[in-house]
Amino acid sequence: MTTASIWIGAARLRTLPAAVVPVAVGTACACASGGMAWGPALAALGGSVAIQIGTNFANDVFDAEKGADTAERIGPLRAVSAGLISPSAMKRAMILAFAVAAAFGVYLLGVAGWPIAVIGLASIVAGIAYTGGPWPLGYHGLGDVFVLAFFGFVAVCGTAYVQLGWVPALAWWAAIPVGALATAILVVNNVRDRATDARAGKRTLAVRFGRPAALIEYTLLISLAYAIPLVLSLHGHSWAALPLATAPLALIRLRALAAAVDGPEHNACLAATAQLLMAHGILFATGLALG
Repeated sequence: MTTASIWIGAARLRTLPAAVVPVAVGTACACASGGMAWGPALAALGGSVAIQIGTNFANDVFDAEKGADTAERIGPLRAVSAGLISPSAMKRAMILAFAVAAAFGVYLLGVAGWPIAVIGLASIVAGIAYTGGPWPLGYHGLGDVFVLAFFGFVAVCGTAYVQLGWVPALAWWAAIPVGALATAILVVNNVRDRATDARAGKRTLAVRFGRPAALIEYTLLISLAYAIPLVLSLHGHSWAALPLATAPLALIRLRALAAAVDGPEHNACLAATAQLLMAHGILFATGLALG
């Protein structure tokens, strides 16, 4: 493995739909409200991607330090636990990624004022606190709430805010499907890692309540992702129903996760759920913008 490929793997590019889709949907909400602005939209995208990568670096190093990533792990290779990148180098890369996010935030601060500083700081702190610090969120079963809040409401509504100067009601509703599908990705990850997480003391919801409960959570999240566009389409946003075209894919994902028994099958479900988020998000953003 080359140095570049190792760092690309550590950045976990497959997770980036969770950073891109909220910005696309938030921008579509701004467009539907008559105030789309390319500069703030692109800055929000850059900041979102940088925060996602910084969070991935943080998870890599802190999970390794806490013993959640070991040789028994059945998920994709993690650079620090595998000895490919030193903990100190990974922490420097994490700081660099968050610094890039902060640079985009400085521009957005000039555009939209002090609320952006609050949003940006909270997002960075949450990205670190997810697996790092004295009371990591992910180790206490709060990862699902964290993802729903930050990848849904904070990212979508924040993107609309930097373009409009206010948050339309549409953005609050649109944030729910985005956050739900991003959380569904986490659920697959936690189902796959349930055994090793339990041994490391990482009390995710899948560890606390078991695989059947996690499958029910995944089903509810997927259902919510399609219920909200349908409701919006019945209340004046007819094109918001476009994501319903991906419903057959969602059913395939549900069946695949229910049937998954080993690491490769769960990894395939993880990638497929991220792809579903991207496909759903593109159609949702398009429909909202057209509406």
